[in-house]
Amino acid sequence: MPALTLAELQSHLGGSIRGDPGTLVLGVASLQQAKPHQLGFVLNAKYLPQAVHSQAGALIVPDTADAEPFLHAVRQPCLAVANPHAAFAHAIALLQPEPQLAEDYDTSAVVAEDALIGDDVRIGAGAVIGAGASIGARCQIGPLSVIGPGVVLGDDCILHARVVVQHGCSLGNRVILHPGVVIGADGFGLAWDANSAGGRWLKVPQAGRAILEDDVEVGANTCIDRGALDDTVIETGVKLDNQIQIAHNCRIGRHTAIAACVGIAGSTTIGAYCQIGGAAMIIGHLNICDRVTISAGTFVAKDIREPGVYTSVQPLMKHEDWKHNAVHLRHLDALVRRIKSLEEKFKED
Repeated sequence: MPALTLAELQSHLGGSIRGDPGTLVLGVASLQQAKPHQLGFVLNAKYLPQAVHSQAGALIVPDTADAEPFLHAVRQPCLAVANPHAAFAHAIALLQPEPQLAEDYDTSAVVAEDALIGDDVRIGAGAVIGAGASIGARCQIGPLSVIGPGVVLGDDCILHARVVVQHGCSLGNRVILHPGVVIGADGFGLAWDANSAGGRWLKVPQAGRAILEDDVEVGANTCIDRGALDDTVIETGVKLDNQIQIAHNCRIGRHTAIAACVGIAGSTTIGAYCQIGGAAMIIGHLNICDRVTISAGTFVAKDIREPGVYTSVQPLMKHEDWKHNAVHLRHLDALVRRIKSLEEKFKED
């Protein structure tokens, strides 16, 4: 791991230094676990009392008026910044960079003769690069990953182990795919054939692609299906957590973040700067506008046309209470009709 002085960190992160700019830090840690050679961070003024007792050698702290009274009690050198969380994220990347693959290609990798491989590309053990694929400069293709025929990767992409990018799909620059991601598998396209004996499902060939634009990151074991005719598109800066299913012909707007285990059915469009909580379920052919927040576990069954926070989760309760409430819910429609009838009767009286 590289060691950097506080002054060197400031040159990357900005902010102002309080204390010795020559303080050397090696690695990062939480306030509770940090050692004297490590960098910690304080998210906001509420955590500054913890910082007083931290063993960290240096701190990233908020540059805000409410933090000022506490900073006098902090003994460590500090880098005061407007956004400590973002600054700490950059600091981690500088101080604890992810390990890179060995240079060039592992001898067990299989690369098609007509594949175009950019400068400084690294290809791990057992990886396969298909015919006509184009891999941009400085990409890393992890062990056992498969890049299908005609796939295009931009520059500086990182594909971890066992990633599959199916034929014809396209990734922009700086895309990160974590282990087990599948890009461009066939969508769930089926047509019912009633003319055959007893009827049967026919597979509808999926002729579209999956396109991921610049700076997209996709968590482990997430699947993004190719389009049926038009493309599935994940726009710039989208961040996807683990085990998400995005079906064919969906479009996810730029800088939207989606937490784990969300399922999005086909032909749904989600706007820019949205946030979708874990295990939310979104049915197909919907339109969700920009800057919508959907709470965890929410079931979305209609368009959302106005920005805001949307929730449909029933609060946690004891099982016996839930059973009693469920009984009433089954009769809710009849109860509404009775109330309307009584309202009409009162109007007549």
